[in-house]
Amino acid sequence: MQIFISKITHRDADRLLVNIPYTIVNLQNIKKIEGAKWSRTLNSWHIPLTKEAYSQLKSLFPLDEFIKVESTQPDDEIPVLKNETVQISNSESISLPKTNSQESVKASSAFDKPILVKNQIPPENSLPAYFETPTFYNSLTLEVAARRLILRMPKNDTDVQFILTFRFAVWNPALRAWIIPHYKSNLDIIVKYFGTRLDSVIHQPTYDFTDPSTGIRTLQKETLLVIKTRSNRLHILFTYNVLITAVLKTIPYTRWDSKNKWWSAPFSEAIKLQIKTAAIAQNLDFQYEEEATDETKATRITPYDIPNYRTCPDSFIEKLQEMRYSPHTIQTYTSLFEEFINFYHRFDISRIDEHQIIAFLRHLVTERKVSISYQNQSINAIKFYYERVLGSQRKIYLVDRPRTEKTLPIVLSPEEVQLILTAPTNLKHRAILTTIYSAGLRVSEVIALKKNDIDSKRMQIRVCQAKGKKDRYTLLSPKTLELLRRYVLQYKPKEYLFEGPSNQPYSDRSIQSILKSALQTAQIEKRVTVHTLRHSFATHLLENGTDLRYIQSLLGHESSRTTEIYTHITTKGFDQIKSPLDNLKI
Repeated sequence: MQIFISKITHRDADRLLVNIPYTIVNLQNIKKIEGAKWSRTLNSWHIPLTKEAYSQLKSLFPLDEFIKVESTQPDDEIPVLKNETVQISNSESISLPKTNSQESVKASSAFDKPILVKNQIPPENSLPAYFETPTFYNSLTLEVAARRLILRMPKNDTDVQFILTFRFAVWNPALRAWIIPHYKSNLDIIVKYFGTRLDSVIHQPTYDFTDPSTGIRTLQKETLLVIKTRSNRLHILFTYNVLITAVLKTIPYTRWDSKNKWWSAPFSEAIKLQIKTAAIAQNLDFQYEEEATDETKATRITPYDIPNYRTCPDSFIEKLQEMRYSPHTIQTYTSLFEEFINFYHRFDISRIDEHQIIAFLRHLVTERKVSISYQNQSINAIKFYYERVLGSQRKIYLVDRPRTEKTLPIVLSPEEVQLILTAPTNLKHRAILTTIYSAGLRVSEVIALKKNDIDSKRMQIRVCQAKGKKDRYTLLSPKTLELLRRYVLQYKPKEYLFEGPSNQPYSDRSIQSILKSALQTAQIEKRVTVHTLRHSFATHLLENGTDLRYIQSLLGHESSRTTEIYTHITTKGFDQIKSPLDNLKI
């Protein structure tokens, strides 16, 4: 087992980064440390930089059972080194960097096999403790990948301190090299610093990629598919494989996307080759594709594009939470405001003026070519920070906007709805889809329903704190009530009407999957989403003669203009209209 420890500054706080192999036991142990958190940015665990947390770490991962180390510091001291790596081995000897004391001590493994170890806690300002082996690099080489700089160099205290000035620079024990993000200026800085000392600069070779295949495809069990996105990320799709998953976890800045059910990793030729090698070793068919790029459309700034990428200020998030914004809105505003402040990453946030804000909004329209909704949300996020967080005067930012796109929602016929609702064989799945259609609910509303929201006496469903923080009542169909009663008797939900694992609300992603399966069974080829059932509910009410004011109330629309869109969808009365073509003698 290998444990990598590093002193870091994360979100303006001193922390101790702890990289441990993924096992159920290790996961349970690290969670026992008070203040331990998992960072998706760092792709690692980190704990408070305190004596108590470090002592608890040592007790949960007892290194003394394997290695006994003499040290000039007490046992409960926190290591003063920048990076510390401890390798536990059953049979091989290892050594750590030399220290001022130059002392060697004996250590025994769990199997009583001797291991020669140097003093593992060097005095302050010493080198990071990466391994010293006979094959350690005496030359200085630099590999240039798409998003990473891989630097191998002899040990030198001054050079190490220089490398640590780069943000996100980390020592990789497996590659025995420093990994530095390939920002626009980092390569030039490194080449200028080392100068003639660089023995070689290797640019990793490129591949000739094939065009992505079109149409609907099925991922076979023996296939591993890698798709390069327009944002220079890799989406890795495969059926569950323990060894492939273990390889992906070793790649920096790689994460599991639970919503889309794929792994996401930064793109570089080295990473792609690493994934390909692992796939071939597992006898998987490796397939690689690239998304079609729009060369006229600018991409969003990512942490890999600029040094010192700024995260959203805590005061911005705290103000959103204070004003009771929904978690989804907080996530959206945070992402949009981060794009704005990193567009002007050289400026202090509080000093960005009105002309710069307008220039950024024009950049979204003319270069990023975002949707009107995206643009309006960006304006709202920026206005929220300067007006609500900083308390500035309210302003209107005038910017040329494209003409509003008027689109009509897709609506199902009653026969198509019947096919969809009868397609699921699972009682719970059928109850979910039936409730959504019969009451005209949003997906966020159906997963928030509780058992006591079903009023069988008044034949109503109470929708609490829906969009806009508003409550409303909607219809409870007798057929829906009968179905829900059978569902409750069989599944026995405790609090929420539709519960997932651990009695938590059902996920919207699961409901989307249910509908997708129902569409395949019903052989409906329209582009249907869960919200299409809500549109169909309103349209069918209108066609049955229900007044628009009642439909507006049932749907929870604040403005009647929103509900009037269904008058453009309904086909009621079309059979009474005669085309002028019918009067022609042709």
